[in-house]
Amino acid sequence: MKITVYLGSSFGNDPIYKENIIELGHWLAKQKHQLIYGGSKDGLMGVLADTVLADGGEVYGIIPLDFKKREKAHLHLTELTLVADMDERKRLLMENGDVFLAFPGGPGTLEEIIQAFSWARIGLHHKPCIFLNINGYYNPLKEFFDQMVATGFLNQSDCDKAIFVNDLQELSAFMVAYRKEK
Repeated sequence: MKITVYLGSSFGNDPIYKENIIELGHWLAKQKHQLIYGGSKDGLMGVLADTVLADGGEVYGIIPLDFKKREKAHLHLTELTLVADMDERKRLLMENGDVFLAFPGGPGTLEEIIQAFSWARIGLHHKPCIFLNINGYYNPLKEFFDQMVATGFLNQSDCDKAIFVNDLQELSAFMVAYRKEK
């Protein structure tokens, strides 16, 4: 499967995120999943790509030309696609992935997974949107979705399109069940 991972180009301030991104990279390669991501060499993005590549996996990056000019692009990927802007990048990340996975990250990470979730809600795709809830990172978002349901701005059935997993074991279990469904 092609898994689009949304994550940051920084490390965060807790080593748990780097430790978990390395575990995720090993898992992706071992499971023979192809990594689709934002194409950066910096921060968690670079560590994830490097880990998958070191384990013999395939990594496909999609990055705006402006980021490449600022020397942010990872130039040693299986394939790096240069695009005009962030909108094209986000569109291709969604088109190319079979599953969307949000690792803890900043506003860009949140924007991208929320767009994928929003598009799933209105039927533009039927791909799972998974939040890897390391250390409870996405608990406030989960609570916010509950608030949206309670106030009538989100249907409970739509919440099923946002899957929260706490670790790689839960992610693995979801992926096994998802493959059987397909």
